[in-house]
Amino acid sequence: MQRNPTRPVRIGTVTLGNGHPVVIQSMCATKTTDIQATAAQAERLRRAGAGVVRIAVDSRRDAQALAEIRQRTEANLSVDLQENYRLAAEVAPHVNKLRYNPGHLYHHEPHVPWEDKVRYLAAIAAQSDCALRVGINCGSVDPAIRAEFPAEDTIGPMLASALAHCELLDRLGFTRYCVSLKDSDPRKVVEVNRRFAAQRPDVPLHLGVTEAGLPPEGVWKTRAALLPLLREGIGDTIRVSLTVPNHRKHEEVEAGQQILAEAAAPEVQPADPPWPNGLNIVSCPSCSRVENAAFVELAEEIRRMTRYAAHVPLTIAVMGCRVNGPGETDEADLGVWCGPKAVNLKRGAVHLGTYRYEEILARLRLELDRLIAERGGQ
Repeated sequence: MQRNPTRPVRIGTVTLGNGHPVVIQSMCATKTTDIQATAAQAERLRRAGAGVVRIAVDSRRDAQALAEIRQRTEANLSVDLQENYRLAAEVAPHVNKLRYNPGHLYHHEPHVPWEDKVRYLAAIAAQSDCALRVGINCGSVDPAIRAEFPAEDTIGPMLASALAHCELLDRLGFTRYCVSLKDSDPRKVVEVNRRFAAQRPDVPLHLGVTEAGLPPEGVWKTRAALLPLLREGIGDTIRVSLTVPNHRKHEEVEAGQQILAEAAAPEVQPADPPWPNGLNIVSCPSCSRVENAAFVELAEEIRRMTRYAAHVPLTIAVMGCRVNGPGETDEADLGVWCGPKAVNLKRGAVHLGTYRYEEILARLRLELDRLIAERGGQ
């Protein structure tokens, strides 16, 4: 495939951009503190074809486990930092890339300007021979930047945030970074990445659809977003984010390989996504932050339960943890985010209550029926 002339960014033994092959990524779904299981899954993903494997680190216990995991796998490791950006100092010596979300930087030490936090991360990355990913998601944009745009504009804040972080990193002299701009709507993924590539054609892009959901729909959505971009030369690394149990994580890699093969075959045209006019279920990929393994089964049960409403143009979001759950269900008509023993139900940004796992399906159906009735039985 013809690639955009982005600059090279090395991540361990692979390099993004500058004409190198597109790199497939995946993410461990095991608990990071379970050293044996996480190292084994990272190795399986590497052998399946993942050039980079991401691991979540939310605590010092996770960080301590990472040092041992590093000794047990040859995978190029990326660590996913969320609220506590200062954990970078503990994990960077053991990984090849640090991923931070600009929308989460304000959670920890809110009195510290985000520019100082990025300066800290860039310094740690430089000292530890790490790359950075500026990972921006539609549901977790910096509120100060979001406030500058109309409420209905979800693409503008993402783009502005990405450009601001790139500009700062460049001023700091740290250019070993890539950017991701993800949405659960494939059409928005295409638009925002096209706009970013037009303004910063030098920066390698990580492509994906956030919360793509259960297969096969999650694969269809990702394919619909990635094929047009890849065929235009946009994108240097990809991830297919699927809601699957741990033993099926390799399906993310296999789906990525299929998409790259199609992108390299111009005679294969991407089909129109089959969901735009009906019910859309978005669910986050299984990862180590999932607080109850029943989350994946619940997502499957919700898909089965809602088949009677397949024609209704509504979005239901199913999130697996406290990190993505509260914010990334706000844009959905109905949302559930799962805790260790209970499930939170939302209607848009309004919290409707907390229910046991065995109660939530009936309660969700009640709210879905109410929405359908309010919209005239569509």
